[in-house]
Amino acid sequence: MAFNFSFDLESIEDYMGNHLKLFISLTIGLLVFVGLIALSVFLIAVQGKEQVMVPDVVGRDLTQALLELQEKDLFPLLQLRSTENDSDRGLILEQEPEAGTIVKAERRINLVMSQGMALDKIGNYIGKNIGDARSALASLRAQNPLLSLTLREPFMYQYSSEPVGTVLQQNPGPDTDITGSTTLELVVSRGPENTRIAVPDVRGLTMNQALERISQAQVNFSFTIRPASGNERPDTVIAQNPGAGQEIRPGDQLSVTLIAPVPGAGEVVGIYSYRLPQNPYPLPVTVEAELSNGGRQRLVAVNHSGGEISVPYRLPYGSTIILSMLDREINRQVINQPVEGLALDQIAPLSNSQ
Repeated sequence: MAFNFSFDLESIEDYMGNHLKLFISLTIGLLVFVGLIALSVFLIAVQGKEQVMVPDVVGRDLTQALLELQEKDLFPLLQLRSTENDSDRGLILEQEPEAGTIVKAERRINLVMSQGMALDKIGNYIGKNIGDARSALASLRAQNPLLSLTLREPFMYQYSSEPVGTVLQQNPGPDTDITGSTTLELVVSRGPENTRIAVPDVRGLTMNQALERISQAQVNFSFTIRPASGNERPDTVIAQNPGAGQEIRPGDQLSVTLIAPVPGAGEVVGIYSYRLPQNPYPLPVTVEAELSNGGRQRLVAVNHSGGEISVPYRLPYGSTIILSMLDREINRQVINQPVEGLALDQIAPLSNSQ
């Protein structure tokens, strides 16, 4: 089947001429319609949201205040403030705009709510050693038993030019009111990167002298003892590793060999050993003895980064060795009288590992 299309140009021209006015009218009508829609939208936007009256929520508790604002399509912006009266806790103290003000719906209303009476304020611990900060917090809690203030541990650490253990930042900041349970977060210095410590020379020193020098150098250490041989003098350090003057990193250990002291009547010689938890930087560690007569004798105080610590001792029978870290006791061991006739080289270390 074949189709034959032919066009009469004159007929088309006649058709366009007869309907041109109609096309123009339709186009103008469409533009007017679109303009009316745009104008309506503009007028609605100019008119804005519904206007409402701000309710009076001063003296209301927070839940009730929020419900009243919600009924008016208003949104709260809440601030907290301490007061002198703890019975105000949770009540709205102020509002802005004031009650009765006419505003548009969905407006934010500023509310000030009481968080009760401030029990105390956060101290300024920046620049202090973490041990001093702990002591200050303990003292604050002792003065106010109602105070609920805790330290978040483990701390956050960062390398710094400040000495190891220095508090660099704190949150909440100094002078913040403590009105309820508060957790204090601290950022603590790990000291400069690539720090090195010079190894002290302890050869030829007595047990007590060696422990004192190690305390001053602040290095990790480990002692072994053995009986004297030949002309060796009792109670003398005979060897150390690494050697004096060498530089080691914090956490590296100095090994010391001691010729055992000769115990007096009623005394026992040995080594107290304990495995400390690993720390991100050296923490203050103290080893002391509680004597049977009630007195105390410090064996060593050193900053230790964790791992094995072994301390030689010559103490009366029945003494108790106490290990503390950051002034908190973490272990104690009683020295019992050794079996009669036990040779010195058979003495086992007094130890307790975690």
